[in-house]
Amino acid sequence: MSDTIITAPADEPRVPEIHKGLAGVVVDRTAVSKVDAASNSLLYRGYPVQQLAAGRDIEDVAYLLLFGELPTPTQRAEFDEEVRAARPLAPGLHHLIDLIPTSAHPMDVVRTAVGALGAAMPEPQRSPGVFDADETRHRAARLFGVLPAIIAYDQRRRRDLPPVPPRDDLGYSADFLHQVFDREPDELEIDVFDTSMVLYAEHSFNASTFTARVIASTLSDLHSSIVGAIGALKGPLHGGANEAALELLTTVGDASNVDPWLDDALARREKLMGFGHRVYKNGDSRVPTMEAALGRLLDRARASSGSEAGRVGRLADTYDALQAAVLERKNLKPNVDYPSGLAYHLLGFETSVFTPLFVASRVLGWSAHVIEQREANSLIRPLSEYEGPGLRDVPAGG
Repeated sequence: MSDTIITAPADEPRVPEIHKGLAGVVVDRTAVSKVDAASNSLLYRGYPVQQLAAGRDIEDVAYLLLFGELPTPTQRAEFDEEVRAARPLAPGLHHLIDLIPTSAHPMDVVRTAVGALGAAMPEPQRSPGVFDADETRHRAARLFGVLPAIIAYDQRRRRDLPPVPPRDDLGYSADFLHQVFDREPDELEIDVFDTSMVLYAEHSFNASTFTARVIASTLSDLHSSIVGAIGALKGPLHGGANEAALELLTTVGDASNVDPWLDDALARREKLMGFGHRVYKNGDSRVPTMEAALGRLLDRARASSGSEAGRVGRLADTYDALQAAVLERKNLKPNVDYPSGLAYHLLGFETSVFTPLFVASRVLGWSAHVIEQREANSLIRPLSEYEGPGLRDVPAGG
């Protein structure tokens, strides 16, 4: 007996399968990064991110993401020269940032500044099929170089403090901290901050990266793609999670408050910011590395004298108690935003600047994806299923 294939009548409309949020949809290929299921590791161009964080700084990782391989000593020296030359903030950008009210979120400042940078150095006009990947890599390197000055200038003006000019004798993370806090950071601070930058630099087709690729697919320029990605990252379900995670800790306030707070939050079905991840099934692979860095900061703070040691101790106890309670009650493990939020707080950053710090790192992944999109471009233009009113005539009169 032969198999029979039953098909719908020709005039019967096909019901499309809807993938809300594009969940489970594979839209393209990438060579930039992946979450390796076998090792539960995030890989940057094949390298486990925990190994990169342990043995390489953010400049090496920047080169890897933008150019595809880790740099040779000569390539690293040339890259450092280009990035450091881009650090100073142009006077016009100072003025533009000053026009933005300090009541605006720092992400609004970063988004506006990046757009202004794109307007100041527009890409050359080319035929639609022509793309200069190498030029875009160098544009991305310069944007990576200047973002710390934008973020530092904004944070200092909010405190009525004068700007601190960059120093070209310091590495990226050291100079970033120097511009924000007007002092040369110590090795522990540099190492913790640099670790966070490496861990945040890239994460495949997340919401902001996909936004950047959609914009790039229209043949728009790098800066426009990055501006769009910043807008997507601003949302609390994406980049704003590290801010929300720190605010969650301060709201709970004390380890003794964890259980009643969690009871109330679960009863209201609140999303627990800093916990869970859409991609990882066995916990965010970046967390152990970031928690180890955070632990070094906590150990030093606890060893200090006075009220600060007590305050930090209470935060750390709350951190541990909440993490344990959420795992027990919801079987949710923390994502990298949970330890990084507390680490940024201990380094001295204001909570509202946590997501701009994310931008300073993730601009590397975004740029790598923009280049990849443009090198084998196809306009990203999905379909939708209409479910509004059927055909109807506009009524006469008014």
